[in-house]
Amino acid sequence: MSKSEQPIALTDSPDGYNIWLRELKERIHTAQQRATLAVNRELVLLYWQIGRDILDRQAEKGWGAKVIDRLAHDLRSAFPNMKGFSPRNLKYMRTFAHTWTDVEFVQQAVAQLPWGHNLVLLDKLSTQEARIWYAQKAIENNWSRNVLVMQIETRLIDRQGNAVSNFEQRLPKPDSDLARESIKDPYRFDFLGLTEEAQEREIEGALVKHVTQFLLELGAGFAFVGRQVLIQVGEEEFFIDLLFYHLKLRCYVVIELKADKFKPEHLGQLGFYMTAVDRQMKAEEDGVTIGLLLCKSKDKVVAEYALGDKSQPMGIAEYKLLESLPVPLQTQLPSIEDIERELMGFDGGDV
Repeated sequence: MSKSEQPIALTDSPDGYNIWLRELKERIHTAQQRATLAVNRELVLLYWQIGRDILDRQAEKGWGAKVIDRLAHDLRSAFPNMKGFSPRNLKYMRTFAHTWTDVEFVQQAVAQLPWGHNLVLLDKLSTQEARIWYAQKAIENNWSRNVLVMQIETRLIDRQGNAVSNFEQRLPKPDSDLARESIKDPYRFDFLGLTEEAQEREIEGALVKHVTQFLLELGAGFAFVGRQVLIQVGEEEFFIDLLFYHLKLRCYVVIELKADKFKPEHLGQLGFYMTAVDRQMKAEEDGVTIGLLLCKSKDKVVAEYALGDKSQPMGIAEYKLLESLPVPLQTQLPSIEDIERELMGFDGGDV
């Protein structure tokens, strides 16, 4: 077969073609995402406007609940190929408009979330303050609906930034604020399926096995480096329980697990590992290494005293293993593909 007769896919590409093709794919991919987000935004705004109209007309004309059933029938007849006009969804639109009275906030914030996310905020949260907080976190972290449900069920709003730390004294702003917000207390490790009797190595192994869920529980910005990371100091070998890199803080994070109550001497071992990472692994452009000690329990006052004379930035938090949750939740760290699938498949369907 002559070169001219070969299928186009088998012919050699010219110099620079593959780089150009990759750039084009990225631009198309970005344009698809923007288009999908724009469609979602317009649909959520439409739902808000319909809900606002229902509220206004019921108030002005004294129409009862039956008008929603009639409206659902008429809209379905007029738009047979468009989902989302069930009586139940129309009632959600009314509740949505009643909950979010500020149209500017709807446009700037909640309209960035799929309709399913907004229903979760309405159903599972009772205060406007909590709805705003979780809405902003969902946008910031690209949470899927399942992840949003899980974060609400495990009360992230009460746990984030709640650990005992010396970040404010040992890190410059705004790093100290970001570091404080990056750690929680307690950490929920229910997904490991382990009981309170589990030992440190068992917990470590389970966390690595379930690293996707572990990263989700740690929060945005954490990248897994390794478990039992070898460091050599002098003639001796030491092993760091868990090592991460924080992409926003641009620094290593050393995590030590203790399957018992916190003791002040635990910080000595953690500080030793942090020093080793700073001297052996930290690049010139990296920030100072941060340490996080996860223990089964702690006395808050003892933890504060123990951190008092420590020059390295450290945090102390508890972890919780198997506890009863209302519903077993399937959680996963949302990837770009997950987000795309959810957005591309979102059509405002009947609920």
